[in-house]
Amino acid sequence: MARRSSATEVRARPFLKWAGGKTQLLPEFAARFPPGIRRGDIRRYVEPFVGGGAVYFMVAGSYPIRESLIWDANPDLVTAYAVVKGDPDGLIRKLRNLDSRYRSLGEEERKAFYYRVRERFNQLPRKGFPGSDDPRAVRATADLIFLNRTCYNGLYRVNSSGGFNVPFGKYRNPRILDEAGLRAASAALGNTGVNLGDFTACAPFVDDHTFVYLDPPYRPLSRTSSFTSYASGGFGDEDQRRLAQFFRELDRTGAQLMLSNSDPVSRDPGDRFLEDLYQGYRIERVPARRAINSVGGARGRITELVITNY
Repeated sequence: MARRSSATEVRARPFLKWAGGKTQLLPEFAARFPPGIRRGDIRRYVEPFVGGGAVYFMVAGSYPIRESLIWDANPDLVTAYAVVKGDPDGLIRKLRNLDSRYRSLGEEERKAFYYRVRERFNQLPRKGFPGSDDPRAVRATADLIFLNRTCYNGLYRVNSSGGFNVPFGKYRNPRILDEAGLRAASAALGNTGVNLGDFTACAPFVDDHTFVYLDPPYRPLSRTSSFTSYASGGFGDEDQRRLAQFFRELDRTGAQLMLSNSDPVSRDPGDRFLEDLYQGYRIERVPARRAINSVGGARGRITELVITNY
């Protein structure tokens, strides 16, 4: 069973800023969780697109779940979860060193240092190191967290070759090392299986005592709003169709399912693509604020979809 934090402890929370993160929507989601999650009827929590993990960390710290299983197709991200879980001490040592070196530099020197770390990070194989006992995994995760805290807008974005390509962010006082936060995340991950793979890989672990939350890369609301480049290959409409079919397959197991996605109607009243895919299920709209947009004035309130089978 997941260990809950006491009032004096730091609650586990995302250790990376991740495009599409769900922190702002946690109250809306919690209000829509299946009742069985509070009673202890749900034994296993499964999240096939873990991303930054805001929903995962809330569930792990708030409900009596015996086991959690998380997946993602992004090898850098899966490596990071494995390291935070398995070797927080080694990770904290490397981050402390990066933090100390970075803070000793002037702005132009910081910029040069950032690009040296980015180059080092991109020289690693882009297949991930799911085992935290590989020293390259700890280095890769420390570099990823450093880049995430010092790059422009806290983005994670890769090019077609899988290389991280976000420019320097020029922050005066970035929080590169959050030791308490990393230790809280490590404790929360103690009863969690961390897996690299396609969302369909979770199927053998889903039964009628499972709650599955699916948070795929959102369908873009316009041609210029896509931020699905978290793994080379993207996530297009055909992937959305495949996911909807998988949702129906999981539904037949008796599992409790929740899925979130963009609401195309927010920008085009005639675009019912997702509503048609999930016809027959409960579809609700929740207010949201898109936080990542290159134009600050375009960061407005819209709605997002929450789809459940209960």
